[in-house]
Amino acid sequence: MKNKILLFSFFILSLPFYGQKKPLKKTVDFSQFVNPFIGTDGTGHTFPGACLPFGMVQVSPDNQDKSWDYTSGYQFKDPKIMGFSQTHLSGTGISDLGDVLLLPFVDIKSNQFEAGYNKKSEKATPGYYGVTLNDGVKVELTATERVAFHRYTYPTNNANLLIDLQHGLRFLTDSLVIDSNSKIENRQTISGYCHNKNWVDRKYFFTIQFDVPFNSVSILPKKINEKANRYVLKFNPTNKILQTKVSLSTVSIEGAKNNLKVELPNWNFNQTVTQAKSKWNSYLGKIEIDAPQKQKEIFYTSMYHLFTQPNNIADVNGNYRGADDKIALAKNNEYYSTLSLWDTYRAANPLYTILIPERVNGFVNTMLAHYKANGYLPIWTVWGQENNCMIGNHAIPIITDAYNKGFRGFDANEALQAMIETTSKNHLNNDWELYNQYGYYPFDKIDNEAVSRTLESGYDDYCVALLAEKLGNAAVSETYSKRASYYKNLFDKASGLMRGKDTKGNWRTPFEPLKPTSPMNNPGDYTEANAWQYSWASTQHDVNGYIDLLGGKENFAKQLDTFFTIDGAADNKHLGQEGLIGQYAHGNEPSHHIAYLYAYSNEPDKGRNRITQIYNQFYNNTPNGITGNDDCGQMSAWYLFTTLGFYPVNPATGKFVFGMPQVKKAVVHLAGKKKLTVLSTGKNYQKVFWNGREINEIEIDYQTLMNGGVLKFE
Repeated sequence: MKNKILLFSFFILSLPFYGQKKPLKKTVDFSQFVNPFIGTDGTGHTFPGACLPFGMVQVSPDNQDKSWDYTSGYQFKDPKIMGFSQTHLSGTGISDLGDVLLLPFVDIKSNQFEAGYNKKSEKATPGYYGVTLNDGVKVELTATERVAFHRYTYPTNNANLLIDLQHGLRFLTDSLVIDSNSKIENRQTISGYCHNKNWVDRKYFFTIQFDVPFNSVSILPKKINEKANRYVLKFNPTNKILQTKVSLSTVSIEGAKNNLKVELPNWNFNQTVTQAKSKWNSYLGKIEIDAPQKQKEIFYTSMYHLFTQPNNIADVNGNYRGADDKIALAKNNEYYSTLSLWDTYRAANPLYTILIPERVNGFVNTMLAHYKANGYLPIWTVWGQENNCMIGNHAIPIITDAYNKGFRGFDANEALQAMIETTSKNHLNNDWELYNQYGYYPFDKIDNEAVSRTLESGYDDYCVALLAEKLGNAAVSETYSKRASYYKNLFDKASGLMRGKDTKGNWRTPFEPLKPTSPMNNPGDYTEANAWQYSWASTQHDVNGYIDLLGGKENFAKQLDTFFTIDGAADNKHLGQEGLIGQYAHGNEPSHHIAYLYAYSNEPDKGRNRITQIYNQFYNNTPNGITGNDDCGQMSAWYLFTTLGFYPVNPATGKFVFGMPQVKKAVVHLAGKKKLTVLSTGKNYQKVFWNGREINEIEIDYQTLMNGGVLKFE
């Protein structure tokens, strides 16, 4: 009997192990670490509103509609809100978008529509924004990819709503809308389009729907030169809640309506917020780090900003409006815009190849479609249209990088032809005959940025040569390899810097290497930088060449030491000179790879120390936590790569230079359910191991990382 009791007891005790499922692994809510207000104060130029990864709409508050400080429409300290518009740029230096402004209100005694708000009520998480205005209206915003969803809770049944189609985030212009037409279809629907000319010349189409019918509508008088309507609608919702959906399209009103029908057919606001949060978590969870709360907030907000763009502006059926103003069908329904390529080719695009490889072919095919419509590869696009901002043509390194990493979802030969035409047919300030005649851009023929244009073009030339070599086109590779060395023609041996030359070969005199220049307010030979900052541009593709020009590794290290310590504060009161350490300016992209160059010297420890200093000094988990414009995720990408301990000094080769990991452990979830685990003691390392084997090189390649494994800094 005793044995039977023991046997029965064993059976009962065994039930949890044999009769129940294993407990599920707890899902981490990575969105809790994201603070969308980081970068909204000062020069970060980010916005706090709601969007989805790579979505067409970004619904967010606008404080002002014209100022360099308000390129995203928002500044954290501003006490007033003009309203809530549906599209925004993140971290840029120039304004655009800000389409279809809505402002709910109880009563406004004049036509100066704006609202004070309770700052403590302002909340933002991925996919959600909320605030309570001073008249008691609670505003909540969320979004799908192409539809913005507003929920207003009024303190009374007297509910009013301003719809301002004249509004937009302007840059150096007072007239924005050059043509518009809108129609009240019924008491719950308004549709129309606007043709705006600002940073780009573009068209957008919209439909606005309300969950309850409005009682009355008035159209406000237009001011001089205004083309678009402003409506004031009056509602009496029985539960004091009014919900509004705004759907957009680059193609047509029908496209906007179809986007709404497919993506958001219901009026379930809370469900939409939940779905947005889930979508964000699927992206934010691609990297897990072991770090303190503050560092996690900076890290995951950086991931959030990285994935805010590029924006897929194709309708749900794949239609989009191209750079030639013609309607086309996007391959795989993907056509991306907000391409800030002078910024993002350096780190953001290489990071996309690791974290979201499924989108890389779509990025490249977008660039090739733009080339077919516009005659050359994109430089900087908004809403699918070219603004020609910045120098060089850095779609080229992004395409070369994709091919080098094994992406084959695009026509590589077509891409090479696009590169050749882009770098041989004159457009804008690219005078290729002049460039080839002198082997540089002479400052007496090029009004502005002659040195920077030479260096940026040289890097693109290198990337053309690299792709041509891969495709077996030796003649093109040889031609462009020669052009990639043109930077040497501007090397001034006396200073060790790149210096302007005229058509006679005379140096720019006087030479002020600490004085930054800019095309907008201080013309000169450099782009938002000085000679010290831009001279390192050639090291992206030819570090050894620059080392030779300086006379060896010892002099190379000394030049870096001087760069990080030389005082020039009196000269550096200028755009792009934020985040200074000596002449290093972390607030502008040309400096981003320079601390990693110590890896090529005999003193790599100095680079690791500088990297850690930059990491800790120029990022924070506060509204002013980004030093300099985030520039569509590039500033954030630097932080993310640096956290992991490697960086793409030459972003076209698929290789990453070792830096200094900023966490003890990170796990990157790769395609195919593979994992890359980074381990570090947190101290300056002496050795690096890959899957237990010591690496004697200063870099590791993309394919190795993507196979998964353990990267240990010891």
